[in-house]
Amino acid sequence: MTTGIAFSGGGARGIAHVGVLKALLEHGIYPDFVSGTSAGAIVAALYSAGKSIDEIMEFVRNSNNWKIFRLGLPNAGFAKLSYLRNQLDELIGADDFGQLNIPLAIAISDLENGKLEIRESGSLFDVIVASASIPLVFQPVEIDGKLFVDGGVLCNLPAFPLREKADRLIGINVMPVVPAKKKTVQSFLGVSTRCFEMSIWANTRPELEICDWVIEPSEVYRYNIFQFNKHRELFKIGYEAAMTQIETLKQAELHNM
Repeated sequence: MTTGIAFSGGGARGIAHVGVLKALLEHGIYPDFVSGTSAGAIVAALYSAGKSIDEIMEFVRNSNNWKIFRLGLPNAGFAKLSYLRNQLDELIGADDFGQLNIPLAIAISDLENGKLEIRESGSLFDVIVASASIPLVFQPVEIDGKLFVDGGVLCNLPAFPLREKADRLIGINVMPVVPAKKKTVQSFLGVSTRCFEMSIWANTRPELEICDWVIEPSEVYRYNIFQFNKHRELFKIGYEAAMTQIETLKQAELHNM
């Protein structure tokens, strides 16, 4: 049975992906294909490059939000993710999808024509950085003469590229739907943040529906997408959520066979 894992975007919440992945590996579930958006693309790429859970978490600890999210006053007035690209270069080395251990698909959003692109070949690092470039926070990334931003704008959990390849498709979503309190959505920031979350949920729902397994570490909602200093807590949330859900998912899978 071939297994595909799709990792959602979610900023710092994406650290929970590493905990989920650890639990899956401990249960003998090894992906044959992976995909991801934004933070999920980073985790998927590192695993696809053969990095261990410890190495991925070391990357997380080194790539704290003060380094990755520092504002550098680039031309477009947004922050650059140059530090992230440098870290990827240092850890992965080969800037090439073709040099990865297992196939990887990454979602990026074309800012000019408004279309989603799934990249599975060619240069790797710029695609990862583009997929993590949150609009209005980070500068768009130019690839092949076109400008790209965060894949989550159009597809925050790219499960569909793996559907025909994988017998078992697992979707890991670290942007769960949670109700908002009225008082939190009456300011400019509150409304804009909530609308961003709603658009993410809308494009994630159809992707979750085509997955055989869905793992959602619901407690991640307690942390915002920039709290990279909470890496221990987020890793634990992902690990514990997966450990409680995997056996149930296995039993359901056996029942449906």
